[in-house]
Amino acid sequence: MRIHRSLAVLALVSLAASLAFAADTYRIVHTYPHDPKAYTQGLIYLDGHLYESTGLNGHSSLRMVDLETGQVEQQVPVASKYFAEGLTNWGSTLVQLTWLAHTGFVYDRFSFRLLRTFHYSGEGWGLTQDGHSLILSDGTATLRFLDPATFRVTRGIVVKDNGSPVTELNELEYVRGEIYANVWHTDRIARISPANGKVLGWIDLSNLLATDRHPDPEAVLNGIAYDAVRNRLFVTGKLWPELFEIKVIPQAASAVPAAK
Repeated sequence: MRIHRSLAVLALVSLAASLAFAADTYRIVHTYPHDPKAYTQGLIYLDGHLYESTGLNGHSSLRMVDLETGQVEQQVPVASKYFAEGLTNWGSTLVQLTWLAHTGFVYDRFSFRLLRTFHYSGEGWGLTQDGHSLILSDGTATLRFLDPATFRVTRGIVVKDNGSPVTELNELEYVRGEIYANVWHTDRIARISPANGKVLGWIDLSNLLATDRHPDPEAVLNGIAYDAVRNRLFVTGKLWPELFEIKVIPQAASAVPAAK
């Protein structure tokens, strides 16, 4: 009898291991205008405004943008030797990464005055924060947690989906205890556990913007902002003419072969 029960338990464990959650889908709640010349690398929503980091050497900037109109209300350029990347807020400051220069910038959030620079190893891609640490992506499967005062790495997690590393993690946003990450050149957002790097699920944003409206092959989905006060999720892309508020539609689990 115990053998039969053990076999039954093993069968249930095997079945659970073979269950994978289908990617969540979405519903567009609202469409807003977005600067089609903005090569979006970082995006946050704070106190009624969008803050955006745009990339490309010679075109990089830090911006405050009106959500409703898409108009740039405040802007500072980034020196042409830098390719600006991820962006997040910390206290009364904004923190911005650069791609290959191993250099980040800290600005006063209200005046956009540059307060200090800092340095880090590797590339800079996406940036967010969880209220305790800054969280940095660098194009690999590893997310680094940084002390906001010293910018020293305190820990790291390797992002894996069903045991396989997920690389090219790009723009990041911290949403209700999870890390949301764009994956470069895909239409998917990974939902990641900040504790261990496990992919908790995927959000499939296929067909969010018609391909004929972003013909540039680098005009990919990139940019996630979360309004924690009103529980609103915003997404856009590089060189996209629109920004979207979306509602994520959860999908049920389905049985698929487990990874070996």
